[in-house]
Order: sequence, then structure tokens, then C-alpha cells
Amino acid sequence: MRTRSVCSEKLDLRLSSADKRILEAAASVSNRSVSEFVRDSALSRANEMLADRRTFLLSHAKWAEFQAALDAPTRHILRMQRLLTEPGFFDADTSSAPAEKR
Repeated sequence: MRTRSVCSEKLDLRLSSADKRILEAAASVSNRSVSEFVRDSALSRANEMLADRRTFLLSHAKWAEFQAALDAPTRHILRMQRLLTEPGFFDADTSSAPAEKR
């Protein structure tokens, strides 16, 4: 069961009257306020969406392979080295560029 915490933030949303009636009906049959129902439903869906970005499951063999890849020494990739050492577009030296007229 979820522990209650002090709710101090507010989230407003616009919806059709039909959508509001559906939420009110669902909240009613679950014996919760519309706010509680919407908050719990939204958080449940958000956790589902984020789950594969926080946790992933691997077999023992795949876990060992994953750890070996993490522990392996880095490979020297010339293109990556160039990318990381060349100045970027926003790093260009502007001291030799003519001043803009205002």
C-alpha cells in the first residue's frame, strides 16, 4: 500500500465533459476522490512507462557478458577521438570574425 505524503504541487488539465464523467465514475466505483483516482492512475502509468528505463532483467549468461563489456578496456576509435577534440560549431573562435553591425 502506498504511504501518504503531503501533496503541495498542483497539476491542472483540461478535458471534455465526457472524459470528466468517465473519471468521476471510475473514481466513484473505486471509492476514491477524482483527484486520488487521477493521481494514482497517472503515477501507475508513468511508472510503467519508465520501468524499462530504470530496470532491466538479464539471464546469468547475459549479465556476465554485460559486466565483461563494462569492465573491458576502452577501444580507441579514431572518429570518436576526432569528434571529441575538434571544436564544435558553438566553440568556434569568434575573435577573428568581423563584428556584426547593429
